[in-house]
Amino acid sequence: MPSDTLKREWEDYKARRSYWRAKNRFYHEYVDRLVGFLVPKDARTFVADDAAIDTAGKEGSYEYIVISDLLGYVYDIEDFLKKAEQCLAPDGRIVITHYNALWEPILRLASLLRLRAPSVEQNWLSPHDLRTFLHLAGFDVIRSGNKMLFPKYVPLLSSFLNVIVANLWPFSSLCLIHYVVARPLPKGSAANPSLSIIVPARNEAGTIERIIRELPTVGAFTEVIFVEGHSTDNTRDVIKKAVAGYTGDKRVRLAVQEGKGKGDAVRKGFEMAEGDMLAIYDADMTVPSEDVAKFYNAIIENRGDFINGSRLVYPVEKGAMRLLNMAANFFFSVAFSAILGQPLKDTLCGTKVLRKRDYERIVAHRAFFGDFDPFGDFDLLFGAAKLNLKIVDLPIRYRERVYGTTNISRWRHGWLLLKMTVFAARKLIFF
Repeated sequence: MPSDTLKREWEDYKARRSYWRAKNRFYHEYVDRLVGFLVPKDARTFVADDAAIDTAGKEGSYEYIVISDLLGYVYDIEDFLKKAEQCLAPDGRIVITHYNALWEPILRLASLLRLRAPSVEQNWLSPHDLRTFLHLAGFDVIRSGNKMLFPKYVPLLSSFLNVIVANLWPFSSLCLIHYVVARPLPKGSAANPSLSIIVPARNEAGTIERIIRELPTVGAFTEVIFVEGHSTDNTRDVIKKAVAGYTGDKRVRLAVQEGKGKGDAVRKGFEMAEGDMLAIYDADMTVPSEDVAKFYNAIIENRGDFINGSRLVYPVEKGAMRLLNMAANFFFSVAFSAILGQPLKDTLCGTKVLRKRDYERIVAHRAFFGDFDPFGDFDLLFGAAKLNLKIVDLPIRYRERVYGTTNISRWRHGWLLLKMTVFAARKLIFF
């Protein structure tokens, strides 16, 4: 049972909640916008507005549960979160906002001055404490962060401090609002999901037969879709011949790309795919083909929702990556980790795996970013981060390509990556 003091304080606050919300409208509207950004508009959402959760009739009902400025009044936080977990669908998410304990003296002063609700002795929760409670209650934290440096409205000043300065280190650690998005720790998975492997192939005639032969067969079935993109060698003819003559246990298909760029090829392949899970595998074979099974297993073992290859852990084979390219990859990994709110060591590894149903959700929400990505990697990474999918790096050993030359233009594509970094920051951080 809640303590009498906490219960009484919560009931007193609820009785005058509309008054205090109106008095601090700027703050509460900001929290509402933040929650609206973190929760997709079409999600089945339950907003917890009481310090106790009644799970009757709600088990597994919601895709999102929002707990905003509430945990300070909760007597048993672990029990509260466990009851919230019962209300979530298996792939649901919980969104929590809570004030930064560093602001306690300022908030108490504001209460004395009648600028906010009367101060009460709430639970003292640090970000570490919140993560601990979530872990004990069976949750896995996906992303977290801090927002709002100035909770009152002053023209221009409020926007400058809250939109720009609040998102820059070290000022971000001083923000008033701490938020967390977490998912329930998975309890099971599909028994034997099928896999579609999309292989964009432009001027890669020398690897086609090896790819078909060496890619692993997993799940109910394994489908390999080559998307040929305006090759100047005989790649298309080689694929046609290989598909016609193949008698093995994989489903092998050919698609001819109408548009340009790897991103366009990936989208075409994903549209054709019939598997439960979707993978991208580059035709240069710089990633060992057998590693695709590791990506598949990471998904079915519920290690993450989006498995992203990382070439920057194991030593890179000599000649596989130029020094300048490696330095650029490290720079973009740091930048995108900060922007996406999840650790990401390598943004451009060609091997990525996710569930088909999650890709369909990314497509459904693609209008938020628009058609901006010629590579295909960032359309998926940005979309996965916006939908709060758990992105997990899987280290691979990166090898020198076995045929042909790279289709990457170092300077032109590097400039595009820099522009996409700024674009992503505007959409995901400075809002």
